[in-house]
Amino acid sequence: MNLSHRSIIKKIQSNPYYRFQSETEIKIAGELGIKIDANRASVDDWLRLPGISIIQARNLVEITNSGIHFLCLEDLASALGMSVLKIQCWESILYFAYYAKDSFYAPAKINPNNASLEQLKSIPNLDEEIAKKIMIDRASNGKYKHIADLQKRLNLDTDLAYHFMSYFQFSN
Repeated sequence: MNLSHRSIIKKIQSNPYYRFQSETEIKIAGELGIKIDANRASVDDWLRLPGISIIQARNLVEITNSGIHFLCLEDLASALGMSVLKIQCWESILYFAYYAKDSFYAPAKINPNNASLEQLKSIPNLDEEIAKKIMIDRASNGKYKHIADLQKRLNLDTDLAYHFMSYFQFSN
């Protein structure tokens, strides 16, 4: 192993959001066991890949948050409007897991900014009292920006807010 190779390994291991610069770095990351789940990747995860813009990363996250799954590299290329050949080098660190709707691993996301009382009450541990507080507060104070905004405005316990984070998707 040459000095350059060791240097790349050190950079990748010391920074969980290291942005890969080349096919070589992606190959090394794959050898190190680094994987990105295409259907659970965050904007930061997508930005690790060379050639991805912030707009593309946000679009990919929006696609998966809407419930559309990427099943293969071809799906991803199509979503990006790119040739599969251009992103083929990513294959060593991407995987395409499928999550059934409403499963424990992928609960349905509800937008608290427009959800009905019944939709809110369908979330585990979200009782009618909290559901009504959400609806009254959003009517009085406007839409929620994110889970921390909702937690602060409703004075929710940290553990409860953490739990709700898996069930909420905030958008206008």
